[in-house]
Amino acid sequence: MAAAEEHTADEHTTDEQTAEEEPVKQRKNGLYPGVSDELAENMRTGWADTERTDLSPVPQAGRTAARRAALSERFPGERLVVPAGNLKVRSNDTDYPFRASVEYAWLTGNQTEDGVLVMEPKAGGGHDAALYLLPRSDRDNGEFWLGGQGELWVGRRNSLTESERLYGLPCKDVRKVAEELREATGPVRVVRGHDAAVEAALTDKVTRERDDELRTYLSEARLVKDDFEVGELQKAVDSTVRGFEDVVKVLDRAEATSERYIEGTFFLRARVEGNDVGYGSICASGPHATTLHWVRNDGPVRSGDLLLLDAGVETHTYYTADVTRTLPVDGRFSDLQRKIYDAVYEAQEAGIAAVKPGAKYLDFHEAAQRVLATRLVEWGLLEGPVEKVLELGLQRRWTLHGTGHMLGMDVHDCAAARREAYAEGTLEPGMCLTVEPGLYFQPDDLTVPEEYRGIGVRIEDDLLVTEDGNRNLSAALPRTSGDVEEWMARLKS
Repeated sequence: MAAAEEHTADEHTTDEQTAEEEPVKQRKNGLYPGVSDELAENMRTGWADTERTDLSPVPQAGRTAARRAALSERFPGERLVVPAGNLKVRSNDTDYPFRASVEYAWLTGNQTEDGVLVMEPKAGGGHDAALYLLPRSDRDNGEFWLGGQGELWVGRRNSLTESERLYGLPCKDVRKVAEELREATGPVRVVRGHDAAVEAALTDKVTRERDDELRTYLSEARLVKDDFEVGELQKAVDSTVRGFEDVVKVLDRAEATSERYIEGTFFLRARVEGNDVGYGSICASGPHATTLHWVRNDGPVRSGDLLLLDAGVETHTYYTADVTRTLPVDGRFSDLQRKIYDAVYEAQEAGIAAVKPGAKYLDFHEAAQRVLATRLVEWGLLEGPVEKVLELGLQRRWTLHGTGHMLGMDVHDCAAARREAYAEGTLEPGMCLTVEPGLYFQPDDLTVPEEYRGIGVRIEDDLLVTEDGNRNLSAALPRTSGDVEEWMARLKS
């Protein structure tokens, strides 16, 4: 990786040499520290005009406009500020890959760092929306080749005119937004946690309570997906299915290395067909499968063990899949592994059947938990009756987590929604959620027979609530134990 050039005299040059040789920094143009006038002039000129006039709006432009209109109606007469966020330092002078805030991307379709959506209330009602972005790098002042974020270093960005064509919004220079916000009057709301400079400019104009109301609204507005969003989620799932197939084909190589071979294999599919993985892939082999969020992925992959693979591709528009399969590394379940797997499959089937419009959100969780509690009693791991087990939540020692969550631009989508709108709400057509029961017997759990210890099983699929029930977006991946074995044998042959 190239390092930013230091335009200074050699640190070993003596004072006498500096005076005698009149180095470059003594005769520089004032705008270019450490750069000769000749080089500065050379870098100003001779560049082709690359402005594009053939750009079409991004596919979701019409939908983002409708979302902003609904937001305007919800908060009339108030200035609304939604930042994309800024780059975050990974180490020294390198940054993490940027991902815009979900609220910003959902309302604009734009994904560039430092962007800010500002919706100004109009006297007659409604809002004028504008997108504040960084313009093209300035070649006159050297920004494009001397600054660490100049286009010569990090790549061309769209001009403000190009961005207007793409996003269907007036676009302005974001370097002026803080000053304009400081001078603003009237009620203001901002989505917090993404841009400290924007929040500082509004510090005496906003309140935490009012800002939380804005974030809650934007979270609840995403509960029901439109056709574009459903299509993006299906695209993410389809790529994820191919990623799971990739993993099965290389399990022999994973056995010779580690869980990281699995992680890297899936990541390749995510980067080739999408933007990234939607979250840290869980590639948990053997006893690691009992750790719910095992993302270290540094353990061995052994024949005879189970591999719990929980992973999802994120599309270029940020919609992510979230799928889990538990696979026998050698292609065949042992009798005990099959018994546990089949119980989880049965629980998932009950949960999926409970996903339908008009049902309570928690119905699918309760249906899956009832099946698992019943099996735990039958196996002698819990003393019945089942109703008492469920009342006391005793099954949770081995089921551990909720049976699903909303899915969208965040893997755990709509997290700021009110409890009455989400966990205590009612399912509607267009909602997308996961159903993912599991059983996990920790390696050190002395309350279960030794042969159970270290076995973890989860099965997770992504569901769309339809007018008459649900559609399993990830149905292309087999789920029954027999189908999993046949699928793995076919891919390995």
